[in-house]
Amino acid sequence: MPQTFAATDAVELAVVERSGFVESRHAGIAIVLAADGTIAERLGDPSALILPRSSLKPLQALACLSAGAPLEGERLGLATASHSGTDRHVAVVRDILALAELGEDALGCPAAWPGDAATRDELVRELGQPSRIRMNCSGKHATMLLTSVLNGWDPESYLAPDHPVQILVRETVERLIGEKVAATAVDGCGAPVYAMTLFGLARAIHRIGNSSTTSPFALHRSAGALVDAVRADPWTIDGPGRADTLAIERLGVFAKGGAEGVMVMVAPNGTTVTLKMLDGSGRAATAVALRLLERHGALASADVADTMSRLPLAVTGGGQDVGAIRPAF
Repeated sequence: MPQTFAATDAVELAVVERSGFVESRHAGIAIVLAADGTIAERLGDPSALILPRSSLKPLQALACLSAGAPLEGERLGLATASHSGTDRHVAVVRDILALAELGEDALGCPAAWPGDAATRDELVRELGQPSRIRMNCSGKHATMLLTSVLNGWDPESYLAPDHPVQILVRETVERLIGEKVAATAVDGCGAPVYAMTLFGLARAIHRIGNSSTTSPFALHRSAGALVDAVRADPWTIDGPGRADTLAIERLGVFAKGGAEGVMVMVAPNGTTVTLKMLDGSGRAATAVALRLLERHGALASADVADTMSRLPLAVTGGGQDVGAIRPAF
């Protein structure tokens, strides 16, 4: 299998500063596409291969919409989400499963505790257990199940790479990224995930983020609806107080983080940032993406500063803030 990018492909994107001392550095690759799709900036080598992890979810959701999944509003937001497992999220996932006349046991993702601390604490107090529907990818899985049922495809084997729903996802991915996928791997949730260049992912997200519900092309109409749904209900894609939701609520961007330090973000004017951290840490990914959009004039500096102040970027010592995680530029 082709390997992900090397240290020689990366540049410094963020630092961790403690009491004026740079304690750690995050290297990675990033690319900025202007509103018209031209390359505005490269940091490192964006032709390097990556696994987009959950940043692939918008593309997976669009494949399901193209096959007739009748989702809109909150359900559409959950189809592309890495949600925090709150009761509100779970209720919507159950709604999607109900459309397929399936129960939670049909989900192929692993059981997990909710990412939302308050919800997890409440479950522990009630002697609850990890469950598949609380797993952050359950909305994507429910959508794949619904798509399979509606098309007469076997729902039990929906995660197999040669299942019709996964073949459709791969074809949709390749159409949007404008290249053949370099390899197929198994994501943390059990679904196939595809290796591609960072530039390919950026091209796909730019197309999605700049789509309109009035487009003459069905896939672009669906993409416009997906972005509108997430911006209308930012809580669906992540959760209260979490990075993607905060950025969408406060800045109107379309943002979707992925495991191992992947981030995609589209500003309201269409400027698009895609990045991947070499060490797999996502703690600086949102801040770096916001700073890149800011320096290309897509977001106001004051608004970015306000949003960053609400992200978990503080470095503490003795119970006090003594530094911060910050972009390196």
